[in-house]
Amino acid sequence: MIRFLRFTARAFFTTAAALLLVLGLPTLLAEISARNRTSTVDQAPDAPVAIIFGAGLNRDGGPSPVLRDRVSTAVDLYFAGKVQKLLMSGDNSYLDYNEPGAMQSYALELGVPEKDIILDYAGRRTYDTCYRALHIFGVTNALVVTQAYHLPRTLLTCQGLGLNAFGVIADQREYHPITMQRWRIREVPATLVALWDVYVTRPLPVLGKPEPIFSNSQTDPT
Repeated sequence: MIRFLRFTARAFFTTAAALLLVLGLPTLLAEISARNRTSTVDQAPDAPVAIIFGAGLNRDGGPSPVLRDRVSTAVDLYFAGKVQKLLMSGDNSYLDYNEPGAMQSYALELGVPEKDIILDYAGRRTYDTCYRALHIFGVTNALVVTQAYHLPRTLLTCQGLGLNAFGVIADQREYHPITMQRWRIREVPATLVALWDVYVTRPLPVLGKPEPIFSNSQTDPT
């Protein structure tokens, strides 16, 4: 009986260790890879476009605090002359849920001209936003704006799809520690899914006609 219990315990811990390795290794590699491609607004390189990822809305339809920080950071990049255009990508799958519209309204309040804001209403997840930025909006070089916990997976996805990206940290406040821990835990399986999407399945998001941000007379200066 004791021998059986020892065997069961050994098998359990071996399986658990293998599972942790499978789940955790992609996240660790993504974080290491992102270190040299992540900075604050002041240190960010110039790029034609900043991509802002949706992050939820308040009950009144306005941007959540996390989303406000992303938009505000992108606006800082714009007024610092780091980017020419802001591509705001989020979920609009329901009539009364419009992340890109909420982002645009907030950016307009902060003084960004409407002509320099482009809306992507089908950015339902990180993969979709990166894929559509490249294939619908013709973006090949961009600054991606999101919180530090989300940047490794975002950069992994963009780079894997062929979009040259540099991350800009949008942490403008102290987030609740329990919420932060939940976000970090979520990134572990989400990063594994991102690897699968980028390097194995390459699923097609909602597409449509190309809408290049830069015309032939105003080409993406990459």
